Amino acid sequence: MTEADLTSLIEKAAPPPAVGAYLAAELGDDAWRDISIDLVSGGKSNLTFVVSSSAGDVVLRRPPLSTVLPTAHDMRREHKVMTGLWDTPVPVPRTLALCTDESVLGAPFYVMERVAGHIVREGLPAGYADEPAQRRAIGEGLVDVLAALHQVEPGAVGLGDYGKPVGYRDRQVRRWTMQWEATPEPEDSNDGPELDRLAVRLAETMPNQPVGPIVHGDYRLDNCMLHPTQPGVIAAVLDWELSTLGDPLADLGLLYVYWPEAGDGANREGTLAVASVTTLEGFPTRAELFGRYAKQTGRDLSALPWYVGFGAFKLAVVCAGVAARGRAGAMIGEGFIEMQKRIAPLVGLGHSALDGDLA
Repeated sequence: MTEADLTSLIEKAAPPPAVGAYLAAELGDDAWRDISIDLVSGGKSNLTFVVSSSAGDVVLRRPPLSTVLPTAHDMRREHKVMTGLWDTPVPVPRTLALCTDESVLGAPFYVMERVAGHIVREGLPAGYADEPAQRRAIGEGLVDVLAALHQVEPGAVGLGDYGKPVGYRDRQVRRWTMQWEATPEPEDSNDGPELDRLAVRLAETMPNQPVGPIVHGDYRLDNCMLHPTQPGVIAAVLDWELSTLGDPLADLGLLYVYWPEAGDGANREGTLAVASVTTLEGFPTRAELFGRYAKQTGRDLSALPWYVGFGAFKLAVVCAGVAARGRAGAMIGEGFIEMQKRIAPLVGLGHSALDGDLA
């Protein structure tokens, strides 16, 4: 993306005069009228910007400029769950403002504090977590925060009405099946039949597990901010757009799909919809992570294969949606259309999990 393209996108998605006027009024400081805005991430979903002024820095998050699946980008929910979790063991950025007046930016958005730290995708920062023990600490810290999230009592933090846990699994399978059915496919794709078959298998083999806790919905390493100097400390959990009250094992199943390890074969390579560093020496294996989670929470993980199958299905649908938005020219960044190539391997992983083969 050229500088001119980026400037144009910022002017459309977060025009500085409009953002500055809003922040000056909302935060009570006219210094916010003179701002600069930088795109932090085009993301494969919502857009994130850093807004800087002499008063400091904040982060603004808003939906894509356009989307094939508009219901998947609810800023109100992200703002509500982070506000509720602020005073719990789950680290989240402090929320500062929620704007539901679409005349300001053309869509609802919210503003939060900027947290210092590292978001790790393709590689670790130079000089950070160089030792295997430090990498192990990162993995353990990540799963410890997930365990802490699943032990928060929703009603105690104002989130008792954040979702309807009863029927969660049925709704999730239906919701993601409907998302898939609403997603335009390219003419040369043959992913549909096997993805459809996976949806049917998931609906027919649904486990009966306890529900109720807050679930993140997309919990993975690069959706967390790592402490800038202390590997193993999670500074903030981000990207709460898919969170609700539901089944905690759904978070585990998706994390399983997101977590490659050094011993994986080539069949797992095609499932990596996001880059990961977890194959480096020191990072815990999936079995070690989930054993730690089970010990901390006391939860029975015997039904995990179904949740891995569902996680693979859900991520395949996400990839299809991202690819569709990329083809439609509605996404910021590159590589979105290539997400289409991840669908078949993810569907294969889903079927294998339901067959009892956790690769």
